[in-house]
Amino acid sequence: MLDLLSDIFTRLSLRGTLYFRTSFTEPWGVRVPAFRNVARFHFAHRGEAMVRVAGQPDPVILAQGDLIIIPHGAAHVLSCRHTGPDEALPLDDVLSQSGFPGHGTLVWGGDGAPRDTQLICGHFALAEGSRHILFERLPPFIHLRGYGDEAGSWLEATLRVIGAEAGGARLGGDLIALKMSEAIFAQAIRAHIEQTASGEDGVAGFADPHLARALAGFHRAPAADWSVEKLAREAGLSRTGFAERFSARLGITPMAYVTSWRMQIARDALAARGASVAEAADVAGYASESAFSRVFKKEVGVSPAAFRQAGEDATLRG
Repeated sequence: MLDLLSDIFTRLSLRGTLYFRTSFTEPWGVRVPAFRNVARFHFAHRGEAMVRVAGQPDPVILAQGDLIIIPHGAAHVLSCRHTGPDEALPLDDVLSQSGFPGHGTLVWGGDGAPRDTQLICGHFALAEGSRHILFERLPPFIHLRGYGDEAGSWLEATLRVIGAEAGGARLGGDLIALKMSEAIFAQAIRAHIEQTASGEDGVAGFADPHLARALAGFHRAPAADWSVEKLAREAGLSRTGFAERFSARLGITPMAYVTSWRMQIARDALAARGASVAEAADVAGYASESAFSRVFKKEVGVSPAAFRQAGEDATLRG
C-alpha cells in the first residue's frame, strides 16, 4: 500500500514545511487560521497541549509524544489547559509580539510554569487544484497517541529525531526533520486507512487486499488500456463483484477513479512540465487528442490549452 501512497503523494506534489518549534509556557494559547490545500501537523516533543479543531465538539489532548494531523487545513486553537479558545491570540499576533524571526524556536507565554511545552509544527502543501479521494475523505483530524509502541521502535525514534533536529543549530537539522516528517505523514495516513479497513467511509477500499491490487496495477501503468474487466482480473474478482465492491468501499466507480487520476496526471504534465496538449493526452492514456480534451474540460472545467496557458502566465508573474 505504501508504494501506492507514494505515487499519490508524488503526483499531487505533496511538499512539507516546518514552520516553527515552540517553547510555550503557561498560560498560552494560539489561534491558527484555516488554509487551503494544506495538511497541518503538530508533534508534542515535550509537555502537552489542547487542540480544538474548528467544527469538532471536543478538544484533543495532545500528550507528550503524540502527533496530530489536520488534513484539510482547518482553523484550530492550540493552548494549555488553563487558556480558553476565546483567550488565545491569533498566530500572526503571537509571531509579531514574540519577535519570532522566522526560524529557530518560537518562545511565547507567561511565567506560570517551570517547564515549557515544546511542539514541532509544520504543514504539507498540495499543488493548487490537486485532487484525490484519499485526501478528500480523510477525517477532520488524525490523532496518533502512544503510537511509537504500536508502530514499532522506528517511529518512536524518528519522532525523537524530529524533535531534536527541528529548529536546532546543527547544519541540516531542519532538512533532516522535514524529510522524516514526510515519512511520518505517510505512515499516519497508512495507519488511518488500516484502522478504518472495515468501514465504508471512502478510504476503506485502499486497505482491501483485492482492491489494493487493482489500484496498484493501475497506478503502475495508468496510460494502459484499462477496463473494469482488466481491473477485476488484477483484483482476482469477477467483473460484477469487483465493480460492486469498488463502488461500495471507495464511493465511486472504477472507471471514474481511472478518469480522475488520469486527469491529475494530465494536469501535472501541462502545468509542471509544460507538455503540449498532445503529450498530456498521451501520458494520460488517450490516443485521441479531441477525446482527451473533452474529458479534461468536463473534469477540470477548462480546456487543456487554457489550463496550460494559465500555468505559463502564473510562472511569468512569479
